[in-house]
Amino acid sequence: MSERPTGPAGDTRSLSLAISPCPNDTFAFHALAHGLVPDAPAVTVTFADIDVLNSRAAERRDDLVKVSYGALPWLLADYQLLTSGGALGRGCGPLVLTAGRTDLRGARVAIPGTRTTAYLLFRLWAADRGVANIDVVPFEKIMPAVQEGRYDAGLVIHESRFTYPSYGLTALADLGDWWEEQTSLPIPLGAILARRELDGAALSAAVRASVAAGFADPSASADYVLAHSQEMAPDVVDAHIKLYVNEFSLDLGDEGFAAIETLLARAADADLVPRLSQPLR
Repeated sequence: MSERPTGPAGDTRSLSLAISPCPNDTFAFHALAHGLVPDAPAVTVTFADIDVLNSRAAERRDDLVKVSYGALPWLLADYQLLTSGGALGRGCGPLVLTAGRTDLRGARVAIPGTRTTAYLLFRLWAADRGVANIDVVPFEKIMPAVQEGRYDAGLVIHESRFTYPSYGLTALADLGDWWEEQTSLPIPLGAILARRELDGAALSAAVRASVAAGFADPSASADYVLAHSQEMAPDVVDAHIKLYVNEFSLDLGDEGFAAIETLLARAADADLVPRLSQPLR
């Protein structure tokens, strides 16, 4: 989708914040975006899909930006990881969908991007499953492409977890369940980064306060969330928020950091990402 800037245009005191229009981000950042967090800096918000956000971070375009944890190894020279606002959790992993196929040997698979947690989990899971081809496809086109037989399988994320049965598809694998069975750790999906020259502790506190405000009064952000929810049904919006906004959104904690470090170490061992160039904490 196209980027949609909002906020106090021309305000040189504002920090630029780039997030997705997904309900978990709009819920978490509603208070910060609307100046409702005491002593927090003003922010000018740009909405874009996650692949665009990963590219914006690579180009160092924003002060604060949501990215995939799978992109983190390429970004830490310029950005620091905030301890709040991200998406980690259990029972919220990517799904591998098919139109009834029960194995992937020789399969052609559609994925939403290569610098994503979903891609890393898929590659780790599929290492010995004989996949023939992996193609990047816009995420909204993946389920129709599998339904129509143009791909043997598709890797889906976010709200597709709730809507895939309407396409007549079945889940061959839940990579979140697989990851948790392998590691007993939550799945690190989306990170919030800040430029290294900014006060990361203060920004983490501001984002934490924004998330806490959302939990304290969910109705306050309802219109904002629905305005950017890409025509999701209200029950899907609610399920999305409950799944992706949780205690890890308030603070990564030791378990959250362990999940991130484990994922990126395993991906590096498989030559999927570079080794981290900077410590996470």
